Amino acid sequence: MMRKLTLTLSAAALALGGAGVALADHHGDKRGPMAADTDNDGVITLAEATAHGAERFQKMDANSDGVLNREDRALRRAARFEAADADGNGELTAAEMAAAREARQAERSERRAERQAARFARLDTDNSGGVSETELEAGMQARGERREGRRGGRRGGHAMHMLRQADTNGDEAISREEFDAAILARFNRVDADGSGSITAEERAAAKEARKQARAERRANRGDRSN
Repeated sequence: MMRKLTLTLSAAALALGGAGVALADHHGDKRGPMAADTDNDGVITLAEATAHGAERFQKMDANSDGVLNREDRALRRAARFEAADADGNGELTAAEMAAAREARQAERSERRAERQAARFARLDTDNSGGVSETELEAGMQARGERREGRRGGRRGGHAMHMLRQADTNGDEAISREEFDAAILARFNRVDADGSGSITAEERAAAKEARKQARAERRANRGDRSN
């Protein structure tokens, strides 16, 4: 039962992504919470977060029944199998599996190239078309800080915790109402001044608060083990 719930929530975590203003996501060359910033003004409004969440939910809700659950996962697996089964005979030959694998690799390569271009653009802060030693050092430092911030728990732990909280009725599925409520709750926690928009300063403050909370949990675990 717990494994089934974990699989369901793992799928839903992708949907909650940027709309929750916390989890990893990407849209074009933007990753993380800024994927919801559609007007590129550096501020995430509740309308933007909600719209981005609706887009992600729709993509994950494979059967369009308004719920994210095991049926959606099964439909996505079936769709992947059908796409790989080029002759439509219900079986995958070695050649079809190889072709599907090559297609996935090509898609990953394309996404990797897009990420590399986006990283270069972030490093090239003066838009000179090249990266200076100072820009490179600043970028490496920022990357190190981001990695340090992710070491507070197991990969995906925050997402899974968030999704389990979203499943308020415990039915092992995330309804659109639960999904939207989770987005709003997360947004309100980060929107410290209640203005209906999240600024860079508020995002930084929320990130620092999460970092401190992780440090406290690690310290508490250490105390209990002694």
